[in-house]
Amino acid sequence: MVPLKKSFQVFIVLLSVALAAVFCGTALPGCSPWTKGLMEELPSVFSAGLKTLWNSHTFTETQKLQNLLEEVAQLRAEISSLKMALESCVKMDWALKSSGATIDTQRTSQTYDCNESFLCRILRLFWTTSPPDTILQPNVYPGNCWAFKGHQGQVVIRLPARVYLTAITVQHITKEASPSGTINSAPKDIAVFGVDADREEETLLGTFSYNVEKDPMQTFPLKNMLLPRAFSQVKLIVKSNWGNPWYTCIYRVKVHGKMENQKASTKGQDK
Repeated sequence: MVPLKKSFQVFIVLLSVALAAVFCGTALPGCSPWTKGLMEELPSVFSAGLKTLWNSHTFTETQKLQNLLEEVAQLRAEISSLKMALESCVKMDWALKSSGATIDTQRTSQTYDCNESFLCRILRLFWTTSPPDTILQPNVYPGNCWAFKGHQGQVVIRLPARVYLTAITVQHITKEASPSGTINSAPKDIAVFGVDADREEETLLGTFSYNVEKDPMQTFPLKNMLLPRAFSQVKLIVKSNWGNPWYTCIYRVKVHGKMENQKASTKGQDK
């Protein structure tokens, strides 16, 4: 910006000299010998001044554009890196029973008794009373879900390690796969908390709605991505379902994230 300003000042000076010379040469004949030589040199000097001004302006704008392109490239690289990290974390499921995840039954809602519902008794052929850890297993088929009474309940999942949580996945079945032709027992409004068992603290990581009109497996990003903190447990609170007055069913819950000491263990393996 400074070189451009200086070039502009030079240009103004040259222009002033040129105008003075023209005036002197036309209005004052006595000045003609002096102005004649000056007028002959002015075109080349004037042209050089304009060239310097243009080159300075062009260089400044080009440099700005170059800096902007470099910033965009860096931003794209960071976004790509973040996307890859997120995809990697989403592939990892820390809520698998086979990997060591368990249910804290003391802080989990009581399993629904099917005999309390007339409709449930009619559909008993398709219904099996399943324990809460059903949601930690990959076998998803009609009836193989954990149900709790009413439209509000909660489940606390103990993770096999302390994890920086990035997302959570909730899965139900489709209307077409449901024996009753409806999935109004699916959870709707859900809140997720990270639980630090050592200090008995709970941190809200996100609230979201499971949409029965969309894909039966839905993944939701958590706030913990911005301010990462490792947790040993996850608490999922269902605040409402899609209309079933008797019970709410949860088929599958997946917990995604990165293990707290994963970097340290990776470095140890490299040695």
